[in-house]
Amino acid sequence: MTPYFDHAASTPVDPLVARSIAAALQDPGLQANPASVHRPGRMAAARVEAARAEVATLIGAQVDEVVFTSGATEANNLAIIGAAQFRAGGGRHLVTCATEHRSVVEPFRRLEAQGFKVTWLVPDDQGIFGPEQVAAALRPDTTLVSVMQVNNETGVVQDIAAIGAICRAAGVLFHVDAVQAAGREPIDVRKMSADLLSLSAHKFHGPKGVGALFLDREHSRRVEPLLVGGAQEHALRPGTVATHQAIGMGVAARLATERIGVDPDRIRALRDALWTRLQCVPGVLLNGHPQRRACHILNISVVGAEGESLLLALRRVAISRGSACASNDAEPSPVLHHLGRSDELARSSLRFSLARTNTPAEVEFVAEELHAAIRHLRRVAPAGVV
Repeated sequence: MTPYFDHAASTPVDPLVARSIAAALQDPGLQANPASVHRPGRMAAARVEAARAEVATLIGAQVDEVVFTSGATEANNLAIIGAAQFRAGGGRHLVTCATEHRSVVEPFRRLEAQGFKVTWLVPDDQGIFGPEQVAAALRPDTTLVSVMQVNNETGVVQDIAAIGAICRAAGVLFHVDAVQAAGREPIDVRKMSADLLSLSAHKFHGPKGVGALFLDREHSRRVEPLLVGGAQEHALRPGTVATHQAIGMGVAARLATERIGVDPDRIRALRDALWTRLQCVPGVLLNGHPQRRACHILNISVVGAEGESLLLALRRVAISRGSACASNDAEPSPVLHHLGRSDELARSSLRFSLARTNTPAEVEFVAEELHAAIRHLRRVAPAGVV
């Protein structure tokens, strides 16, 4: 079986989650619409609310502050476009980082096309930008700041709590894309001073097709809905909630909460063991900060080996060059560009992302495969190696 090292793109569904989804689909008592007022509807609604409570517990929120969505892309769009439009009367200036996920970058670009002004923060060559950069970017007409907790390509972790405190003191809404943090980094929306926070179930061993948006009821209250046509999810996300998917996300959230004291340390040990095996190869460069990064991501560039050729040579391993949302894009990663990598090095990058399902034997296999691939590519197409 192909070792799977692409968990930043999607994680395998945990067996307990899969069983909970299957049971919900087969339970005659859960076939009703959870918005219906009859007894079967109330039974389905109760299970949805129980799942909502599990998601709320994962991030330290209140139950009524969690809105189910189709995933993080919708949650990010709802948070960014919805908040900007709802508060446009108070200002049309927004702040985000140039290395955000495309589901954050594209909403900001759309808002720019609508006349909003966006300040794009640029990190240093290790992917870090300081809270002082956020503070310097704020203006009297700033209404929203959006920063991801963990970068999906490099794993770099930003100082979210410090940034949140700056935004709270300035009366500016703060949105956090916590997709890669869930189950790997502590998430506490109160300590972060987060007003909005996005999650995706399939990034922490839940099902695809369901996510959540946290809205702080005291500070954010409401955003402009992207969709209309129903009163579900506080009329912020109309449409029938998929009971089985919500249940699956709830179980995944509960497992992530229970395992946060165990999984990150084990995953980090595996990732560090992989890096120990790879860094001894001349011309293998680490992308991102060497310490301030989440446990599960290792991003490297390989001098003297082109990225697509590397992927082909590593066909017995499931890895990626970066975000799955840009996997068909031939352009080098903008994230690595902002870290100062050349086109050549950005194209020669590989992202290994691990999870609790990986083993030391898989790490050793992947290291051997990469060593062999680099030796082969440098032999058939030699290039300069530093």
